[in-house]
Amino acid sequence: MCGPSNLGCMAAPIGPYTPVVRAGDWVIVSGQLGLRDGNIVEGGVKAQTTQAIANLKMQLESVGASLRDVSKTLCFLTDMDTFPTFNEAYVAGFGAHRPARSTIGVASLPAQGAVEIEAWAYVPVRPSRQSAKPARSAKSTKRVAPAKRKR
Repeated sequence: MCGPSNLGCMAAPIGPYTPVVRAGDWVIVSGQLGLRDGNIVEGGVKAQTTQAIANLKMQLESVGASLRDVSKTLCFLTDMDTFPTFNEAYVAGFGAHRPARSTIGVASLPAQGAVEIEAWAYVPVRPSRQSAKPARSAKSTKRVAPAKRKR
């Protein structure tokens, strides 16, 4: 059985998408459901939100990022009446960190989930040692045509 932050236990995507990608300085995590061991966790919105955030954390950690790096989340709820419960679990999951957030009510989610959370994290790419070398000046790389011989 997988624990809440075991990278080897990340769920396989349930569709044709990549769970986490880097785009320059941004790490984008596809929407995470409250899935554990391939099933939606029991316990309603609170438990699903807690698990979705644990899944976000695992995806972020897989590329060297953390929840503290998250700048924006996009959250989906199938029942907006559960918004206060969702907020409680969201605050518990993110702690004092408060990324910008949008929450949208939707008709349904995959796997009969009640909550889905997508995240965008800002993690600047560190220059490699090779790219830290100064670039050659244009003058030093310019080719000069051979001089013509006088006859």
